[in-house]
Amino acid sequence: MQNIAEFRIIGRVGSVDTTDKVTHVSVAANYNRKDGDEWKTDTHWNRVTFFRQLAERAADLGKGDLVHITGRVRQNSYESNGETRFAVDLIAEGLGILTRGGAD
Repeated sequence: MQNIAEFRIIGRVGSVDTTDKVTHVSVAANYNRKDGDEWKTDTHWNRVTFFRQLAERAADLGKGDLVHITGRVRQNSYESNGETRFAVDLIAEGLGILTRGGAD
C-alpha cells in the first residue's frame, strides 16, 4: 500500500512568478469562522509549485482567475543561521481553470 499526502485547492490566483523551469502561483482560499455572534471570512494564501508542462500552463494564469489545483505535499528541511528550518511545499499535479479574471 502506498502512503500519500495530497491537497486540493479551489481559489483565486493572486500572483504568478515564472522562471525558465518552474512557476509559482499564489492562490487564495477562504475559510469561515465564528467570532462571537458574527461570521468572519479568513483568507489564506497558498504558494503552489508547478513543473514541466503544468508550469507552462500555469504561466498563462492571471490575477483573479478561479482555479482548481490538485497535487502532493512535500516537506523539506534546511539550515539557516545554524537552525534547522522546516517547510511544506505544494507540488501541483493537476490544474483546472474554472473562470478567468475574477468573473463568477
